[in-house]
Amino acid sequence: MPISAFSRQQSVYLYVQNMNEPFNLPIIYQGAEQELKARFERWGYTHRFAVLIGETTVTFEPDEEGCYRALADQPVPAELLCIVAKKLATLSKRA
Repeated sequence: MPISAFSRQQSVYLYVQNMNEPFNLPIIYQGAEQELKARFERWGYTHRFAVLIGETTVTFEPDEEGCYRALADQPVPAELLCIVAKKLATLSKRA
């Protein structure tokens, strides 16, 4: 089943044919628009997103409060992680 999400703030329409197919995640970080490569992954009874930030793959998974927590093996700026987590939460609620 396809997922579609629309971001009015950035006027971007995302359409993912296959759940595990990569898609571009548009964000604004430090005043500049960026597109990060991301992938939705089914994980048991839940899901997670793998997002490529620089050369680091950061995994975002839902926590008990319905927000996303980030897991990375390299340092990534906390502000950037918060922006991505909020964007993923917004897209998840609209899908």
